[in-house]
Amino acid sequence: MRARSQWNGVIALCALATILAAGCATAPKPTPRVEREAKAPPAAPAPAPTPPRRGGGYYLDDGPGDSPPADLDRIPDAQPKPEPLHRSANNPYVVFGKEYVPERAVKAFRQRGVASWYGRRFHGGATSNGELYDMYAMTAAHPTLPIPSYARVTHVASGRSVVVRINDRGPFLAGRVIDLSYTAAAKLGYVEQGSAVVDVEAIVPGETSVVARVPPQVPERAPEPRPAADAIEVPAAVEPGGIYLQLAAFSGAENAESFRARLALELAAIDRVIEVYRKDGLYRLHVGPYRTRAEASAVAEQIRGALDLQPQVVIR
Repeated sequence: MRARSQWNGVIALCALATILAAGCATAPKPTPRVEREAKAPPAAPAPAPTPPRRGGGYYLDDGPGDSPPADLDRIPDAQPKPEPLHRSANNPYVVFGKEYVPERAVKAFRQRGVASWYGRRFHGGATSNGELYDMYAMTAAHPTLPIPSYARVTHVASGRSVVVRINDRGPFLAGRVIDLSYTAAAKLGYVEQGSAVVDVEAIVPGETSVVARVPPQVPERAPEPRPAADAIEVPAAVEPGGIYLQLAAFSGAENAESFRARLALELAAIDRVIEVYRKDGLYRLHVGPYRTRAEASAVAEQIRGALDLQPQVVIR
């Protein structure tokens, strides 16, 4: 009797164990933690570094814009036509102690020298006659040709030529005779080199011949472009006193400010601000102040060595 009761108990325990095992087998599995928790969005890949834009031209970091036209070669040359000369852009002016006397009439002119070009750093800025500079137009800057006027520029090495409209002043580095727009330089084929030896011939509307002048000596190697620095807008200075270097003088405020911005790039190594100082009806470009005349003279020698020009020490 007892043995049977024990046997029955064993059977009952086995049955219970079977039921429990079946229940465990059919119970829903808990969702893993990794599936319950919200998945974090994948980290965005780091943007690829923008390749540096290659310079070349008037300044090392100058160049075309982000989306230059694909058909630069199809941009037509400037079309010469009679135009009235600008009222003030053809007045004599002084830069680094050197006086420039622009022509007051469109006439025959020819010279040979080094051409450079300028692009995005001046795109949209005012030219010497108040127009906005467009680096994709066929324009140029020249120290003395009338504004506005037209010139044919020929790349001596390749024989390519373009016609440009003169509407700005410059360049003022030694050995350079003309600054072309980016497009004009691209059509001549020297954008990558930055500079090239060219012939510049003034175009007199209605005439086909050009009388040659004796060309200046051309250096064997074009000067290397100088590093650039961002221009700082500075209002006309009025405070008296101090020792300064005078770099240029203009009769118009716009021309003075435009050239001040360009000098700020060319003289990146000078640790003084170039300011516009108005006196006696002229807008003068001054660098300083300096503590002594000797200190100012030392900086003047540095500028002469860099640009082959003659700053003047002035006391105001």
